[in-house]
Amino acid sequence: MKLVVRLDRVLSDRNLTQKELAEMTGLRPASISELYNNQRKSLNREHIEKIAEALNIKNISELVELKEGGQ
Repeated sequence: MKLVVRLDRVLSDRNLTQKELAEMTGLRPASISELYNNQRKSLNREHIEKIAEALNIKNISELVELKEGGQ
């Protein structure tokens, strides 16, 4: 199983850019980019919480999901 951040889908659904999300959350644009491209080896809970709060996400499955294998 692999935990995948669906920031691409979430931002697209909200017509937001990575830069706008970085400004909304106070996170570095590089951190947002790494999450967007699933390049992080581990997830920072504080980052996920800031993103969820900024985007008014109530259900974490909207932001992250478990996928079979290495997809």
